[in-house]
Amino acid sequence: MEESSAHGVLQDASERAISYLQSVKNRSVIASPEAMRRLDELRHALPQKGVDSIEVLRRLDEIGSPATVATAGGRYFGLVMGGALPVTVAASWLATAWDQNACFRWTSPIAATLEDVSLQWLRDLFGMPEGVAGAFVSGASMASLTGLASARHALLSRLGWDVEAKGIYGAPELRVVVSEEVHVTVLKALSLLGLGRERVILVPTDRRGRLKVDSMPALDGRTIVCIQAGNVNTGDFDPAAEICLRARQAGAWVHVDGAFGLWALANRNFDVLTAGLAEADSWATDGHKWLNVPYDSGIVLVRNAADLRAAMSANAAYLAEGAEEGREPSHYTPESSRRARGVEIWAALLHLGRDGIAELVEQFCRLARQFADGLSSHGYEILNDVVLNQVLVSFGSSEATRAVIDSLQAEGVCWCGGTSWQGRTAMRISVANWATTETDVDLSIQAMVRAATGSPCV
Repeated sequence: MEESSAHGVLQDASERAISYLQSVKNRSVIASPEAMRRLDELRHALPQKGVDSIEVLRRLDEIGSPATVATAGGRYFGLVMGGALPVTVAASWLATAWDQNACFRWTSPIAATLEDVSLQWLRDLFGMPEGVAGAFVSGASMASLTGLASARHALLSRLGWDVEAKGIYGAPELRVVVSEEVHVTVLKALSLLGLGRERVILVPTDRRGRLKVDSMPALDGRTIVCIQAGNVNTGDFDPAAEICLRARQAGAWVHVDGAFGLWALANRNFDVLTAGLAEADSWATDGHKWLNVPYDSGIVLVRNAADLRAAMSANAAYLAEGAEEGREPSHYTPESSRRARGVEIWAALLHLGRDGIAELVEQFCRLARQFADGLSSHGYEILNDVVLNQVLVSFGSSEATRAVIDSLQAEGVCWCGGTSWQGRTAMRISVANWATTETDVDLSIQAMVRAATGSPCV
């Protein structure tokens, strides 16, 4: 490609992306039927001769942009999905242009440095000890797998078993304790690690979805306990302080699934919820949820750096080039070749600072309370104590609630999904996007009332 041509296509991409972000807030959250039909234009045989770069981009934008879900617009409240701060989008563009492989310090000094800095900032922000190690992975699913692999290594190593070399065949048996509200991604990680999603010990939860500590089995040095920081339905937290104390006394390992809720550590107003979280042994969270950086961006943190490194490192002669100075990224992640995810996380942390992150957490929770108060004032039942950013609302019977969800999704002013909570069908509202405003919430409440009544909101 000629240099002038490269400049032209990159400039065109920038203009199209800016145009998309400027217009997305005012469009339907869902793709229109026409936009969906146009996707068929992309289903053709691979051409014999390549297509000009500008034409490729034109098709991508003119056919693809209208067929996106407007998650960047501020009125998408499904799946606890954050948006992307403008500074992180820009940082991602630049990082993509750099085209760095973040595998090693010598393959990208800047990627490694930004990971070093970001991990130090995260330790400070979350109030964790200096020795905590971390890595940047694709999401909280992979972060939990990495943290639990570290747990598996640590517990078996204490029992004299090298699981990385010998595998789980003949290994001492480990126990995994989870609550009835355990997230499916944790169970998936356990299955991938050979620990089994059906072999877990289930502990009942209270009406808020919190693990009942008094119902836990006795813990020992062969036990991994998985707890939640941010239940996906209620937003509530398991009682980490008491669980971690019990685990520490017994030599057990505590892993925290904190995909979005871990960020509440940044705001002292939520100290009652987050108490004891920093006493765990591993933590999994997402940057692409509450920190609002682009996908894919997960973070794993492990109290003992040696456990993380032992579980993740791989040695090969051709990979040993260059003397290791400090943390070598590839020794702490499941992946070798990977994009420089730390760039966007660094950009978000630097841009927001401590105060900005705390304010972002407060914004999500304040807007969730606005949803709950507004819908309650219209006579609809809020099924959870709104302690964080999650709201569960019932519009009556299961059939009525499901009909409201279907109508709301079809209209496209906003998007919410359904869930089942303690035997009740509910609509789940998850506030996680920096772009969401009080006006967005008001417009969404009006749409919900229209869906429930079949008439304009008054």
